[in-house]
Amino acid sequence: MRSYHAELGGGLEGLVLEDHPEPRPGPREAVVKVRAAALNARELMILRDGRYPLPVKPHLVPACDGAGEVLALGPDVTGVRVGDRVMASVFPRWQAGPFGPEVADQLGGSLDGTLTELAVLPAEALVPIPAHLSFAEAATLPCAAVTAWNALTGGRPLLPGETVLTLGSGGVSLFAIQLARAAGARVISTTSSDEKAERLRSLGAEAVVNYRTDPGWPAEVRRLTAGRGVDHVVEVGGPGTLPRSAEALAVAGELAWVGWLAGGPTTVELAPFMRTVGSIRRLAVGSRLQLQAVARAFEAHSLRPVIDRTFPFEETRAALAHYARDGGVGKTVVVMA
Repeated sequence: MRSYHAELGGGLEGLVLEDHPEPRPGPREAVVKVRAAALNARELMILRDGRYPLPVKPHLVPACDGAGEVLALGPDVTGVRVGDRVMASVFPRWQAGPFGPEVADQLGGSLDGTLTELAVLPAEALVPIPAHLSFAEAATLPCAAVTAWNALTGGRPLLPGETVLTLGSGGVSLFAIQLARAAGARVISTTSSDEKAERLRSLGAEAVVNYRTDPGWPAEVRRLTAGRGVDHVVEVGGPGTLPRSAEALAVAGELAWVGWLAGGPTTVELAPFMRTVGSIRRLAVGSRLQLQAVARAFEAHSLRPVIDRTFPFEETRAALAHYARDGGVGKTVVVMA
């Protein structure tokens, strides 16, 4: 079997493909034949930027998103059978409840990830794939979709008829649109181009504001909500966009801070929050219980992830380079034979 390996800050050119003996599962473990692995911003942070807020092991097998089929089981495994189509929770030991250091071990970070043909995973981390999804589609759910679900439901619960603001057209934002609409909420999105705006509308965004042509976009978001502001913001930009998002937040609204894609400052201007009496909630993906909830939501509403492009396993470097160029709208997925 083959696996890609990399070092923190080693760059995309430092990604190497190595041969290994086929692994055997230990107690409460499963060997999964990985059929697809999806890429996220965290891969670029680890490989290209050399920074990540959680520990990263040497000689890492990158990527935390993956889906496949169970090939073998170790002793004392329950709830999983050989042949099951499964995806794995990003934090295998985080089953439910609040996040903490005791459950912070993560695939593609302190644990080997999914850019491999065969993965040994804790059986308790595995979740069945919704029947209508392909392996490539299912591989996109554990990180970005769970993050979007946690942003919408993990704190102040999203209620039908409320309004959600999403930023840009990255994976978390696209999933947030789909999940918010499925919950009966209204969605307003921001984007940088008219082409992307049309794609966001097709996914369920009721209104889209171009932040390049309208630098005063928070005021436009307030106008679209009759001055009230939005109940939820799925904030992916970080400190660079967070104060602007807060300007669009309703009284007692919640801003779920899930990423730092915009770069920029490391400090946050709090004055906008003083005006809105809103709250900030920082989060880290989500638990296995939340992955199960996402799977149920996708099955109940026949939702399908948006995939921009797929690459064969042998072209994983090209997949990462494509993703780093911000190619298209939707997820970049590596597909194994």
